Amino acid sequence: MSHPSKPQACGSIRRRTTAAAAVSAFALAFVTAALPMLAILYAPNVQAEDIALSETGSTLVYPLFGTWIAAYKTTHPGVQITAAATGSEAGVTQVIASKAQIGVSDAYLSDAQVKQNPQLIDVPLAISAQTVNYNVAGLNAVNLKLDGPTLAGIYTGTIREWDAPAIAALNPGVALPHRPIVAIHRAEGAGDTFIFTQFLSFSTPSWEDDKGYGTTIAWPTVAGSLAATGNAGMVQTIAATPDSIGYVGVSFSAGIADAKLGTAALKNGAGEFVLPTKETITTGAAALGPRTPPDERLSLVYAPASGAYPLVNYEYAVVSTRQPSPAVAAALRQFLSWAIVPSETKARYLDAVHFIPLPPHTWELSQTQIQSIK
Repeated sequence: MSHPSKPQACGSIRRRTTAAAAVSAFALAFVTAALPMLAILYAPNVQAEDIALSETGSTLVYPLFGTWIAAYKTTHPGVQITAAATGSEAGVTQVIASKAQIGVSDAYLSDAQVKQNPQLIDVPLAISAQTVNYNVAGLNAVNLKLDGPTLAGIYTGTIREWDAPAIAALNPGVALPHRPIVAIHRAEGAGDTFIFTQFLSFSTPSWEDDKGYGTTIAWPTVAGSLAATGNAGMVQTIAATPDSIGYVGVSFSAGIADAKLGTAALKNGAGEFVLPTKETITTGAAALGPRTPPDERLSLVYAPASGAYPLVNYEYAVVSTRQPSPAVAAALRQFLSWAIVPSETKARYLDAVHFIPLPPHTWELSQTQIQSIK
C-alpha cells in the first residue's frame, strides 16, 4: 500500500509553548468552536426502523466504537450499527467494495486510493497514540529510553541484543541483559504499522530510503522475529515472549498494565524522551493539528514541539460520499456528527481509551466533510 512520501508531517515549527499552556488553550478553543455546531445534536432523529450501518477496521479504535454504539442506540433505536475489528487496511477495503459504510483506519488514504476512489473521504473522529512496549525480565518497571534509529536497528536486525551499545548509550546506568531481542510486528495490514513505520521513516533516513511506511510493508527478515494479529494479539504475544518488543495502540493500555509490560520513553522531534500521557499526546496534536488541510490527510507523527509525544495520530472514518439512499446517508451523517460533538459524556468515552478530542480546526473540517455525505 503506497502513501504520499513525507506528507505535511514534520516541517519546522519554531514556536513552542509549554505543555500546560498548550493543553489549556487547546481545550478552551475546542469548546468555543464547538458551540455553533451543537445544533446538530438537536436535529430530528432519523426515522428508519430498517437502517443498518456497519463499521469495520482499526483494532485500536474498536474499543471506543463499542462504547459509542451502545450509547447511540439508546437514543436512536431505529439505527442498528455493527462493528468489527479487522485492521485498518481491511476496513478501507470493505468500504471501497461497498460492503461497509464506515472503514475506521489509523491511516489516511494514499494518493493512489484517493485518485482511484474520488467518492471516499477521510474524516478524523478523535486523536489517539501508540506505545512501544517490551517484556524484559527485571526491566518492565523501567521506562527504557529508545529513539527512532535504535528501533529501526532492532527491526532490521542490526541491533540484536538488549545490551547493544546503541541501547546502552540511551540508558546509562541500566543493567541491560545480553539476550537476543525478539521484534514483533503486525501480521495484517494495520494502521498501527502505518504509524510506527512513519516514526521510523521520519526519524531514520536509512529506514525511509529502504522500507518507508504503510499499513503493510516488506518487513526485514530477522531471525526470531514474530508477527501478531490485532492489538490484542500484540499484547498477548509480547507478554508470552521473553525479551520481546512491539508497538501497541494506546487504547490497549489496560491490557499492557495487566501484563506488566514495560513502556518506552521515546525521543521526540525536539530531542526529548517522553512517555505517552494525555498531556504529551495533546501537545503533539496541538503542534501539527493547525496544519490539517481540507481533506484532513495529515500525519501527526514526530512533532518537533517540546513536550510532544511522537506517536500521535488521527483516527479516521473512511466513508463514501455516495450512499445507496438518502436515509442511509442521513443516518451516517447523524451518527458521525454525534460521535464528534463534544460533551462531558463523550469526553469520558475518550478518556477510557486514552484518546483526546479533535482540536477546533480539525473538528470543523470533519463536520464539513460529514455534511458532504449524500
